[in-house]
Amino acid sequence: MAKVVVYSTPTCVYCKMAKDYFKEHNVMYEEKDVTMDMDAQEEMIEKSGQMGVPVIAIDGEMIIGFDQKRIAELLAIK
Repeated sequence: MAKVVVYSTPTCVYCKMAKDYFKEHNVMYEEKDVTMDMDAQEEMIEKSGQMGVPVIAIDGEMIIGFDQKRIAELLAIK
């Protein structure tokens, strides 16, 4: 199973959409709230070059935003 990490904030609509998508497809993920976890925030910025959320890491590949097509490709979701 792929290692999925979602860098998010509690008020982000696209973060919620991504997490709902993962739940719908039974994809386990680790969530990192970048408003509360400054180490996660720094990690996200360092790895992605982005300050906006969501940033999703799937087996180390960074996806900026809720790119459902790319997520489906990486996780082999039909």
